[in-house]
Amino acid sequence: MAEMKFEEGLKRLEKIVCDLEDGNLSLEESLEKYEEGIRLSKMCAKKLEIAKKKVEILLKSEDGTVELKDFEEKTQEDAKAEQEPKKKKGKTEEALF
Repeated sequence: MAEMKFEEGLKRLEKIVCDLEDGNLSLEESLEKYEEGIRLSKMCAKKLEIAKKKVEILLKSEDGTVELKDFEEKTQEDAKAEQEPKKKKGKTEEALF
């Protein structure tokens, strides 16, 4: 069997959760779904960890150090740009834009 993609695993996991929450399954069916859900959860967590390591590799600087940042974290340049007052456009600049 081909390895399942993260998105497929997550969709299947969501379906299992919905089925279990409905409460219409027998005890045996519930246990089977629960076991499958645990396997899918571990598979998704593993894929996320692999993706995290790839991102860390991409963030390595030239000297080999790794600077971990949240995806939402602003860079220092972004923070400085927001703090600087915006320059007013001159008439020639306004005509261009």
